[in-house]
Amino acid sequence: MGKPTDLVQGTVDLLILKTIALEPLHGWAIAQRIRQLSDEILQVQQGSLYPALQRLEKQGWITAEWGASENNRRARFYRLTKAGQKQLVHEEAEWARLSGGIGLVLKKA
Repeated sequence: MGKPTDLVQGTVDLLILKTIALEPLHGWAIAQRIRQLSDEILQVQQGSLYPALQRLEKQGWITAEWGASENNRRARFYRLTKAGQKQLVHEEAEWARLSGGIGLVLKKA
């Protein structure tokens, strides 16, 4: 298995929205979940994660509240809003369209 791959700009938002769709998570847990679900292939760096969380919160797609992490440290837990749920559906459709287009180019070139 190769080393984890840093994510391309624009995919971080989609992965964060999808990751917290099931349950609220704090930042470190979001990064770990993405890494685990991708079989250790994808990695979200803190320098990308926290600005993305702030941007998503500013856009009204997620909210955050303080809570205790699994090791009893104070952490912000991020949750999807109704607007975030709609945005997730939109982002998934756009990803399917984009990846389908890339697949066509790879197949035909």
